[in-house]
Amino acid sequence: MSPAIAAARFATPTTHLRLQPPSPSHHHHYHSLRTAPTITSPLATQRRLSCHVSVTNDSSLSSSSSEKIGSKVRVKVPLRVFHVAKSPELDLNGMIGVVKQYVGVWKGKRITPNLPFKVEFLIPVEGQSKPVKFFAHLREGEFEFLTSDQ
Repeated sequence: MSPAIAAARFATPTTHLRLQPPSPSHHHHYHSLRTAPTITSPLATQRRLSCHVSVTNDSSLSSSSSEKIGSKVRVKVPLRVFHVAKSPELDLNGMIGVVKQYVGVWKGKRITPNLPFKVEFLIPVEGQSKPVKFFAHLREGEFEFLTSDQ
């Protein structure tokens, strides 16, 4: 084996970093970082790995979702929860609660959760002066909004 071939077998890969400008189609972006490791050996085939990451910053809630926070709602479907300690296997159908949070935005990025509305409920428990407070995550179709006179 020739010395040139032996040296080429032990060549180390190098990494080239390029900073790519942000895309003009979005307002808030972090710069993307592309890495392209290449093997400098003349006998080895070149391999390139490119990763493109672009994170948008959309921290604004939609106006319809932010208006619903603090609204009274009534559960309109049979729905059982099992996480309430004082009442195991509780049916929420007909119960009234308050929307406390919309979880469709996480860390400033819009997400699509299955149960986006966090609703607070209060249930009276025998032997206690204060009702037990608990939360349940619901879909929009599982409850109806109540007006101020209801």
